[in-house]
Amino acid sequence: MENLQQDSMVEYGFTRVVIIITAILAALLEIIDTTIVNVALNDMKGNLGATLSEIGWVVTAYAIGNVIIIPMTSWLSQQFGRRNYFAASIILFTACSFFCGNATSLWELILFRFLQGAGGGALLVTSQTIITEVFPIEKRGMAQAIYGLGVIVGPTLGPPLGGYLVETYSWPYIFYVNIPVGIAATIMTLRYIRSPKYGRKKKVSEVDWYGMFFLMLAVGCLQFVLEKGQEEDWFSSHLILISAIVSIVMFYFFIWREMVARDPIVNLRVLKDKNLAIGTILTFILGFGLYGSTFIIPLYLQNILGWTAFQAGEIMVPSAVVTAIMMPFIGMMLQKGVKQQVLIAIGFIMFFVYSLWGYKILTPFTGFENFFWMLMLRGFALSLIFIPITTLALSTLTGKAIGEGASFTGMARQLGGSFGVAIITTFMTRQIFSYRQDMIAHVTNFSGKFQAHYQGLVAQFMHNGMAINQAQKAAYAATEGAIMKQASILSYMDVFLYIGFMFLICVPFVLLVKNKKQKGKINLAAH
Repeated sequence: MENLQQDSMVEYGFTRVVIIITAILAALLEIIDTTIVNVALNDMKGNLGATLSEIGWVVTAYAIGNVIIIPMTSWLSQQFGRRNYFAASIILFTACSFFCGNATSLWELILFRFLQGAGGGALLVTSQTIITEVFPIEKRGMAQAIYGLGVIVGPTLGPPLGGYLVETYSWPYIFYVNIPVGIAATIMTLRYIRSPKYGRKKKVSEVDWYGMFFLMLAVGCLQFVLEKGQEEDWFSSHLILISAIVSIVMFYFFIWREMVARDPIVNLRVLKDKNLAIGTILTFILGFGLYGSTFIIPLYLQNILGWTAFQAGEIMVPSAVVTAIMMPFIGMMLQKGVKQQVLIAIGFIMFFVYSLWGYKILTPFTGFENFFWMLMLRGFALSLIFIPITTLALSTLTGKAIGEGASFTGMARQLGGSFGVAIITTFMTRQIFSYRQDMIAHVTNFSGKFQAHYQGLVAQFMHNGMAINQAQKAAYAATEGAIMKQASILSYMDVFLYIGFMFLICVPFVLLVKNKKQKGKINLAAH
């Protein structure tokens, strides 16, 4: 019966095209807003009179609102009807975009960013479910290719679009740009999106309120720890320590509750599907690499090479174009029977080569041409990784299990990105300090090379009109700046190298999964 209901969601011709466009627009709204804000934080900070720590809550609030809702998306869709819930989420996201742009205080902006994140949490997961279900099961590879356009291209488009809007207009326009897209997506949703009949609506007394409470505290506290841990020096902060403990305890109670509840808010049993369980783990790794590299490259270009936010974002666009072009071809390869595991392994190896390339080329003088081909390889690698992973994860699911599975992969990608950025930030901070200490140990008043370099700087500053004491201070400052720059470059190199090795280490495990799964004949048409 469920398979018949699954088939009833399949669409053809013009209707399918419109539904796909609607779902991609909604997915892009959510994903672009994850990265577009980063380039505007300095302008917001000055305009709202906030400190660097305070303005960081604009990013944190969105991420917390987002990750709280993602696991509950399937249940909320069933409770209110997919079309109604999807439309309401787009409306909430769009309205909050307007209020964010009009915010006159920091805490007003943070409140609406949290609500915007809650609205956005449904968009990505539900879009994946919608696109998957409008295609026949044997064509799910192509469905995931289309969905991947939004997921992979979105984070890349955020920084250049944000940089352009901030430089040309002002920071509120990074929110206003969502409004026309949101209105169009809402109209098309109400007109074309249908709600499946996979389950009845629960009465208020049947709702798993305890599970919802435990889940919100668990993922909310975890996201807070990941976003603010480095800033607060991790577990030396009582707030971070308490949040981490609360998260662990609440996750324990959440898992216990969902296993005993008659109507759980999140169906953990769907993870018994081995393809979904493996796909969720691989999606976490993908999120780590995708968001980690999207975070680290613009940071290097701006902080070390002095590029503008727009320039740093612009160089990522060709990579996204390569990914977009490759997506349909990867989808067709999957439909022709190429194993997902083989493509994932090749993609992981290519991502390792990209990371090693980044490790090799980083200098204070690395130019556009050095990054271009490296980033093109990144785009190609991501196209090989994303579609096979999402296809593998959902390949043996039917009916409402598709939405439940998409919730797990969506949360895994989000948390993978959060873990990636948190770990990279902490690692870099500590590596920079370590490298700086090592360099300073070799820069002493008894070092002939240092003295020659230092005296040369003093003479240069005095030649430019400075008094001797000013010239000496300026020379020390310039030397300290050069040391910090070199320490930073070495830290960036380490990040590239270790991310690359993380992907390389995963390759044998991916191939082991392939060998183990051959007996089960995984294919896109599996039920």
